Amino acid sequence: MSRTWRDAAEEALYGPGGFYLRTEGPAGHFRTSVHASPLYARAVAALLTRVDRALGHPATLDFVDVGAGRGELTSGVLDALEPAVAARTRAYAVERAGRPAGLDGRIEWVAGIPDRVNGLLFANEWLDNVPVDVVEVDGNGTARLVLVQEKDGTETLGEPLPPGPDSDWLARWWPLTAEPGSRAEIGRPRDEAWARAVDAVRGGLAVAVDYAHHQGRRPPFGTLTGFRDGRECRPVPDGSCDITAHVALDACAVGGEAVLLTQREALQTLGIRSARPPLALAPCRPPPPPPAPAPPLPRPGEPAELTARGGLGDFGWLLQPVGVEPDALLVDIADHEEQ
Repeated sequence: MSRTWRDAAEEALYGPGGFYLRTEGPAGHFRTSVHASPLYARAVAALLTRVDRALGHPATLDFVDVGAGRGELTSGVLDALEPAVAARTRAYAVERAGRPAGLDGRIEWVAGIPDRVNGLLFANEWLDNVPVDVVEVDGNGTARLVLVQEKDGTETLGEPLPPGPDSDWLARWWPLTAEPGSRAEIGRPRDEAWARAVDAVRGGLAVAVDYAHHQGRRPPFGTLTGFRDGRECRPVPDGSCDITAHVALDACAVGGEAVLLTQREALQTLGIRSARPPLALAPCRPPPPPPAPAPPLPRPGEPAELTARGGLGDFGWLLQPVGVEPDALLVDIADHEEQ
């Protein structure tokens, strides 16, 4: 049976036996910044600490990890926080799959974003898995919905895209040329999902991190693809692989205070830089033993991987302050980009 990509991907990813409900979780198939280095969780913890300061150190500070996988980022952030901040932090892992065995007892495992968030809502590679419809221009220059066979991923062109919210979104954010074969992914469901997430934040910051593209530089043939066992593959909506497409983060932005950055820029302002410190700054003798077990040291290449141009460093960060002054969170954030 042929269905639209949005309907087929929703079932394949989140339906009974869907890809994201499996026990191995996303880490069994692809590597995100969370899995690349513990430095990533430490950077998010630094951002949460900055939000805490901007909010005046509330009695309860929320950290909401949207699309939490198996809770790796949530656990890493709690471990990286100063004890006094961690003691006030209420951590939520938002995920449709069941709670993993052995997860830190401090983490609340929930299926949806809490109604009221006072702190940091962080969505790492979530929006790219919000299913969207795909359109393609036919030989007559008409944009048609792309239909897909669930069993093998075979595509056919369906009816012309009718007037309405989807065609309006395309006209505003991803205008198609008349060239046959031109494709676009209709990002309206992601805009709406992100707007609902931001609306839940009563004070603090909402952040979306994802593969991204921006107006004027949209890929002419779209970005829909699959991942299985650590490799990119042909997308087939049968539950055997991830189905993902890059995000039009500029379309998702809500309100005038939204800030769009690269991951390289964001992590640099949070203390993650690819360069090693000069040898002259290295201590002459080892420091005294820490009072508690120290977190594992990052491998030398980890900062570079997280901030690399052409790789993870090119990910988009959409930051939306709510009820706090943006300067309290983002002072000189874009001035750290190395020339």
